[in-house]
Amino acid sequence: MIPNAKTDVNQAIASLYRAEWGRIVAILIRLVGDFDVAEEAVQEAFIAAVNQWQSSGVPDLPRAWIVKTARYKAIDRLRRRTRLTEKLEWYAVSGLIPNHEEPTEDTDEIPDDRLRLIFTCCHPALAIEAQVALTLRMLGGLETDEIARAFLVPTATMAQRLVRAKRKIRDAGIPYKVPDTNDLSVRVDAVMTAIYLIFNEGYAATRGKMIVRADLCTEAIRLGRLVRTLMAPQPPSKVTALLALMLLHDSRRDARLDEAGDLVLLEDQDRGRWNQQQIAEALPLVEEALRGEISSFAVQAAIAALHCQAAQAEETDWLQIVRLYDLLERLQPSPIVSLNRAVAISMIESPQTALGLIDGLAPQLHDYHLFHATRADLLRRMGASASAAQSYALALLLVTNDSERRFLERRLREVQP
Repeated sequence: MIPNAKTDVNQAIASLYRAEWGRIVAILIRLVGDFDVAEEAVQEAFIAAVNQWQSSGVPDLPRAWIVKTARYKAIDRLRRRTRLTEKLEWYAVSGLIPNHEEPTEDTDEIPDDRLRLIFTCCHPALAIEAQVALTLRMLGGLETDEIARAFLVPTATMAQRLVRAKRKIRDAGIPYKVPDTNDLSVRVDAVMTAIYLIFNEGYAATRGKMIVRADLCTEAIRLGRLVRTLMAPQPPSKVTALLALMLLHDSRRDARLDEAGDLVLLEDQDRGRWNQQQIAEALPLVEEALRGEISSFAVQAAIAALHCQAAQAEETDWLQIVRLYDLLERLQPSPIVSLNRAVAISMIESPQTALGLIDGLAPQLHDYHLFHATRADLLRRMGASASAAQSYALALLLVTNDSERRFLERRLREVQP
C-alpha cells in the first residue's frame, strides 16, 4: 500500500461511521429485530473494516460491506445464545432474517428504516426521556456521555436509562414500524425533540476537532422533512417550526469556523457566507408556524429568523429577541433558555444586569461549560479581567470540543495580565 493508505482507510472508516451509523443500525434492527444485537454487530463490523480494509482497500460500496458483515455477525451472536435451536427457528419463522441480500441503492421512499427506528424509540410505552435518549444513541450514533450532556445528567445515569429502554422494547414486543396516522400525534413531540437533539450535536459537537458535524445536521434536517411529509397535507405547526429552525441554524454553518477551524461568534461572522437559499426556504415556514399553535420550536425559529434577517450584527432586533425569550421561558422553562435570555438582555441593557440573572442559574448549570463561558464574557465586557479569567478557566475544565477549547484559550489569554 502507498505510505498514506493506512491513514486514508482510517479516515474513510471514521467518515462512514459518522455519516452512516444511524442508517446501518436501522437496517440491522429491521433484519434481526434486537437493538442490542444490532448495535453490537455494527460495532464489530466497523472493527472488522479497520482490520481488513488496510490490506484490501476500501470497497466500492462501503456501507453495503458494513451491513453485510454486521448481518453475519448478528446471526453468529444469535447462534451463540442459549436455546440455540428454538431461537433460530423463531427468527426464521418471523422473517426477521431474510434470505435475500440487503439492497445497496438509496431510495427516497417514505418511510425508510431510519424513520421506523425513530418511531420505535419514541413509543409512548417508554418514558419521554428514555425515548429521546435511545433515539440519540441508536440513530444519531451519539456516545452515552454526549447524550448525558444533552440531558444535563451524569453519564452513569444515562447508561442505565438506555439499558432499561432497550429492555422495555424487547420485553414489551414494541413493533418496529411507523405508526398509523391516528397514533402519529402521540409520538410526534418525542420524535421532534430527538431530531432536534441530533441536530444540536451536529451544530455543536460534544467532542472532536471540529465543533460542526455536518453529517448530523444534514440527517436531522432530512428526518424533519420526512416527518413533515408523513403528516401532510396539514402537518402540525410545531413540525414546520422545527424544520425552519434547523434550516436557519444550519444556514450559518460555513461562517461559524475560520480557515484554521476556530470558532467564530455570531456577531463576528461573515454574513455573506450564510446560505441564503436555506434562509429563503425557512422564513415562510416560520411565518406558517406562527400562524398555528405557538410552540417552543416556533419561538426559537422566530429568534433565529431575526438573526438571519439582520444584514449586520448591529442591526439585530435584540428587544424583540428578549420578548421572544420571555415567551419561550413561559412555554419551555429551563436554565438554558434563561441563560440565553440573559445574553440577549445584556445587548439592550448591560452586562451587569445579565450577570445578576445568570448567577442565579449557577446551582443548575455549574457543570455546563457554556455557563462559565457566558459568565466570563460578561465579566470581560465589564472590564473585570481577573474574574473573567477565573470563569474562562472553569469553562476550560469542562469543555470537550477542540474548537471551543481553542476559542476559550484565546479569550483567556486576552484577559490575563
